[in-house]
Amino acid sequence: MTIVKSEVTTYQLYINGEWVNPISNDYFDVVSPATGAVIAKAAHGDEQDTKLAIDAAANSFPEWSRKTSKERATILTRLYQLMLDNSDKLAEKISEEMGKPIMQARGEVLNAADYVLWNAEEGKRVYGEIIPAATSDRRLQVIQHAVGPVAAITPWNFPLGMVARKVAPALAAGCTVVLKPAEQTPGSAILFFQLAEEAGIPKGVINLVTGTPDKIGDALLTDKRIRKVTFTGSTNVGKILLKKAADQVKRVSMELGGHAPFIVFEDADLEHAAEQLARNKFLNCGQTCISANRIYVQESIKDQFLTLLKVKVDKLQVGYGLDVNTQVGPLVSAAGLKKVEDQVKDAVAKGAQVVTGGTKPDLKGYEEGFFYQPTILADVNESMRIANEETFGPIAPIYTFETEEEVIAKANDTDFGLAAYCFTTNLSRSIRVSESLEYGMVGLNDIVLAQVEGPFGGVKESGMGREGGPDGLADFLEKKFISTVF
Repeated sequence: MTIVKSEVTTYQLYINGEWVNPISNDYFDVVSPATGAVIAKAAHGDEQDTKLAIDAAANSFPEWSRKTSKERATILTRLYQLMLDNSDKLAEKISEEMGKPIMQARGEVLNAADYVLWNAEEGKRVYGEIIPAATSDRRLQVIQHAVGPVAAITPWNFPLGMVARKVAPALAAGCTVVLKPAEQTPGSAILFFQLAEEAGIPKGVINLVTGTPDKIGDALLTDKRIRKVTFTGSTNVGKILLKKAADQVKRVSMELGGHAPFIVFEDADLEHAAEQLARNKFLNCGQTCISANRIYVQESIKDQFLTLLKVKVDKLQVGYGLDVNTQVGPLVSAAGLKKVEDQVKDAVAKGAQVVTGGTKPDLKGYEEGFFYQPTILADVNESMRIANEETFGPIAPIYTFETEEEVIAKANDTDFGLAAYCFTTNLSRSIRVSESLEYGMVGLNDIVLAQVEGPFGGVKESGMGREGGPDGLADFLEKKFISTVF
């Protein structure tokens, strides 16, 4: 059994280049999802602390935005290297606070660092335009400049990756930032800020406030000095933020919920499809917005595919995240565990069959943790809760279908449109299906969609805007048209 660390760390706020106590002097508990024990105390910031952070971001914006893109890129490149140098420390903090297996946490750190470097480089390529004018005495041009101070609100499931994906493009574009990380997992964001400070980011350019989501969020959304909000989280919360941002016509970018279909056709490489599904579905204990949520298997290969998948799922090792042999950690909270248990109970009561799992594992020393056995459900139908709710847990529900047209219709029958997956060896089918799926991202015989080189984001109620890719800075820039007569 892995020994669990017992030290309790205290996290402060970071405002105007200083680590400070909250005005209230209150701190809240950060709890290990593996043990239920308190592992840190985090500053309980409120609207007063948030206003000070906005003051700092607004005051530092003119100077930061006037720096050359090369100057900003130099600092971000130093931050990238510091992240690599401190990758073990960052990964351990991720694993401790949200339960992610350490090997997956290390992958998150490397991916986060890649986003920092990518945006540092893209910041040097913010181009303008020269437009031919209709008269010889006029010159027309378009330039781009930073939108202004930015509010960034990040989730717990990728507590470092989401911070890097929002803070790095904002800084590269010339924006300043106020970050509100998830209260369950503030530690890796705080380490990121410590490294940013070491990299040379000036005072006031980045600020961090932890605490009450409503009070911090209201302060960010009602202050006119915040010109953009970037958010990753649930669709319900995203809609609330959108409504509040509309009062000041703030620019927004949002990566919201998903309900990803995973389609396996009878001509697919079934061994490969089963392997990829097991990796996708149980990564981060199923707590990712692009996890396969509805798994459609063609009727003719259902039994064969279930046999292959069960073998792979039964091999997954559940345990404490800092154990290098662990492949599936705990869910992040008691509420997350209850949702999974309730969905399984509902599905079984309505006719679903438990192929494997379906219970809490017996892990000595971790009885208070939020663990759930990787589970496969067969004979799932659309009347069940799991068919209509984002699971965010280690449950693989298997549906069947007969025809291509049928499965495309079922896959698109949702308000969400983030990620979809299709496994087939038929070239014509792969083109037809990928172009018919109403999603911002499609994996064809592939599950790796969070690649820094590509635009990550969804359509419909899964959000707006994109992170990464060649247009990753676009949401942080304004275009200005200049017409000159001489």
